[in-house]
Amino acid sequence: MKTSIRFIIILFLSNTTIYSQITTPVIKANFGVDADLRANYFNGLVAAGNDDWFNNGTAGTGQFIIDTSGAASIVAGYTSTPATRTMTFSRLMKQAPYSVVNNRLLLDAIFTRDYHGDDSTVFASGSNKNGMHPSSWSCPVSQGIPDKNDILDAMVHARRAGPNITDSLWMFGGISIENTTGNRYFDFELFQTDFYYDRTTRTFKNYGPEAGHTAWLFNSDGSIQRPGDIIFTAEYGSSSLTLVEARIWVHQSSLLMTPLFFNWGGSFDGGGPGAIYGYANILPKTAGAFYTGLQSGNGVWPGPFNLVRQDNSVVTSYIGRQYMEFSVNLTKLGLDPAYISSNGCGTPFRRVLIKTRASTSFTAELKDFIAPFRMFDYPYPKVVANIPIFFCQIGVSNIWVTNPMANSIYNWSTTNGHIVGPTTGTSITVDTTGRYVVNQHLYVQCPAYAADSVTILFDTSCVILDRNLETFSAVLNRNDVSLNWRVNHNEQIKSFAVEYSTDNINFLLHEYVEAQNRPGPLTYMLLHDVSNIHSTMIYYRLRLKGIDNRIAYSNIVAIRLNSDIKPGLLIYPNPSSSSGSVWASVQAIRTQAAEYYIMDVNGKMIIRRKIVLYTGNNTINLSEFEKFRPGVYLINMVAEGQSYTNKIIISN
Repeated sequence: MKTSIRFIIILFLSNTTIYSQITTPVIKANFGVDADLRANYFNGLVAAGNDDWFNNGTAGTGQFIIDTSGAASIVAGYTSTPATRTMTFSRLMKQAPYSVVNNRLLLDAIFTRDYHGDDSTVFASGSNKNGMHPSSWSCPVSQGIPDKNDILDAMVHARRAGPNITDSLWMFGGISIENTTGNRYFDFELFQTDFYYDRTTRTFKNYGPEAGHTAWLFNSDGSIQRPGDIIFTAEYGSSSLTLVEARIWVHQSSLLMTPLFFNWGGSFDGGGPGAIYGYANILPKTAGAFYTGLQSGNGVWPGPFNLVRQDNSVVTSYIGRQYMEFSVNLTKLGLDPAYISSNGCGTPFRRVLIKTRASTSFTAELKDFIAPFRMFDYPYPKVVANIPIFFCQIGVSNIWVTNPMANSIYNWSTTNGHIVGPTTGTSITVDTTGRYVVNQHLYVQCPAYAADSVTILFDTSCVILDRNLETFSAVLNRNDVSLNWRVNHNEQIKSFAVEYSTDNINFLLHEYVEAQNRPGPLTYMLLHDVSNIHSTMIYYRLRLKGIDNRIAYSNIVAIRLNSDIKPGLLIYPNPSSSSGSVWASVQAIRTQAAEYYIMDVNGKMIIRRKIVLYTGNNTINLSEFEKFRPGVYLINMVAEGQSYTNKIIISN
């Protein structure tokens, strides 16, 4: 059972408007605030579908928020490796940021287990207080902590009360402390900077620029120019929540103006007497409850990670009042990012530092803390291209986001390039140089959150490898195919890989040839024994590797493995497709010069080309036909007084 808690009045304004907090179990934005951690369970009873921190097996539509992966292993480790009981760990939100769950927009969540017993994540005994510059806070190498101040676990969650960025923004917090008697005091301090604790030097780093914090700035009309640091302070007595207060970090002069979205509460505390920066408490503009807070009854389940007490004992339930839970309506309180530049997708803070204090005074001595942890730390998009530079000729490149978020929308644009196909998604295809920009939207209703870009360049300084290849031919003589090729700039080549195929699809490596150490034009020759290849055709290609490790492929040459070919000119395939390859096969009794002519049906010459025929079966790729229109053509080949003519049909 939950502890019954009375409704109390905590603050008054001069106009007698009453501001209050709820201290009975309540569901806010479909999240149970009842000092219990179970989804589908509310106020001691199975419920229809409220969300919560975890799920203890209760069926229903309610979702648990914290990622519980590895929980069984952690719990087992408490027995197998007892030293792990003193260690800290964290778990983030189970759902992706900006997921809509049960018609509510989930922003972020985190669960953190604190160190226990003697450790350095405590404040040294002395004068560490709220409002001081964080660089002045001192932490010991190791120090015990009073049990009423020793933090065990803590958790934070933010969501909107509906699926829209205009719905009320709620923050939920939970904390368990060792001692359950007397008053307990703690703060949830929210920083705008990447504030962190360096455990090696036991110092705090990356604090804000105004006396160690980030101050709220206001326009002349009282609207918010820049958000700053926030602190929520709470006090739980032996039987109930007795105080919850919100404060923001400001310059003292800000208290003289009237804020547009909240009222000043009358308190201001900085690092000491005469401080010009400090935490001032604030109140909402309108009456009504904006805080809720309760503490657990006896036997409440602490979650799937169990609970490690100060003496390092592991238990499966809280004792009464050990776990405290609260919620704050940030929208009602005037701290919604929507009030700043009308951006409901803005982040209200970046880091959270949870602390305990010695007494009810806001400036009481600080005791324990959980090192600042990240929230709303959504990664900025990072984009890469598989071909960032087109070497000497324009091609196609794919660009993609390497760290996409599940619910984000990515819109691409360019002012000097060209995107092929859709411009929305985690990747695009481009077919020219230019700068390509992606804008990430965290949610369909959000403005652009962040952007990244990649520029596709064109390298004109290279030597085109495939154009460097002047000739590539193959000749069959008995059981050997003689492969011959010539390059114009041999000094630009590192190696050749000779590959072959029997289906013109899947190629195998025949032999790897290192380029000779000679500049200028050079001819290479290689033999391939095909006696064990049982196919009517064999295809060859060269894979050229430049000295800069760039790769290029030659054209494909084909050999007809048929010893019965008689002298003459054979064309295959015939008919052929205008999108396919056309080959000519000629048997030569010795190496000789030759040439061929291609004519249309009216006898008009279209192509004339000189070649060399080698002893044996020569196969020539008639690549010219790849550019010809469908129709009937004639080819005439002349070699040493012999003339061969054949008809070629090109179909659609």
